[in-house]
Amino acid sequence: MSSLLTNTSAMVALTTLRGINNDLADTQNRISTGMRVADASDNAAYWSIATTMRSDNEALSAVQDALGLGAATVDVAFTAMDSAVDVVSEIKAKLVTATDDGADKAKIQSDIKELQGQLKTIADSAVFNGENWLSVDSNAADYNATASITGGFTRNSAGAVTLQSISVDKNATKLFDPAGGTPAGLLDKELVGLTDLTNIGGAGTSVHTFDISGLSNDAADTTTLNELIASVDSVLSSMTDSATALGSAKKRVDMQVEFTKNLSDAVDRGIGQLVDADMNAESTRLQALQTQQQLGIQALSIANSGSQNILSLFR
Repeated sequence: MSSLLTNTSAMVALTTLRGINNDLADTQNRISTGMRVADASDNAAYWSIATTMRSDNEALSAVQDALGLGAATVDVAFTAMDSAVDVVSEIKAKLVTATDDGADKAKIQSDIKELQGQLKTIADSAVFNGENWLSVDSNAADYNATASITGGFTRNSAGAVTLQSISVDKNATKLFDPAGGTPAGLLDKELVGLTDLTNIGGAGTSVHTFDISGLSNDAADTTTLNELIASVDSVLSSMTDSATALGSAKKRVDMQVEFTKNLSDAVDRGIGQLVDADMNAESTRLQALQTQQQLGIQALSIANSGSQNILSLFR
């Protein structure tokens, strides 16, 4: 039946065309934005997950910055400790030279004094961003014996977030602590293992302050010198342990930096799997919808022409 008031064919064609136009608009939006889930209306679940993961990735980026700062601090401390170990090794060598009966202990002490001064310079210079792990003041109000480097950010299945940290014990790395903290710095604590400290500086004498210029070649002073060499070697061993601990911390920070970068990249890829549009598929879909749109327009035109055909009956 043909009707002037109700054109069923045109209504069907128009509904079809409207659906094609909506699909075409969605496809064009995906192509222009590169995303198939741009907001919650596209896919609420995926949008929520992607938004949370983007936030977490920003936190990971902040962790990378913190690790970079921590890595620089550890590197400065490690470099300075390594240099200090070399200086103490040289001091020990000077002491061994002084055991020779013909050695001028006063001249040797002059060299040792310069090396002792260099130890203090090295420790005081080991500063990065206001942090110094080799020369500390344990009486300072803001002093903390444990240095903490932010090393990770995680979210558990319940949604709770946790920050991981890498800790360094400054009591094990400090060379100087003028405040007399416990334990004392490796280079300003009293030398141990000596029968008599009187002729090399008295009570409280340390690697940084001992003086052998007053020693003679008699048996007692020779014993003191030998004991001093053993004591300095013990301190050197402790410094080597500290350098090893700093080296291990440096290695761990470097590994964590690399892991965090890789983790951030993996999160980005995961977000992409959820919300990114497949441009190859969307391009193909766009061409198909454009063809359907043209056909829909033609179908609507044909449906509308039926009314015109009715007029021919009245001619």
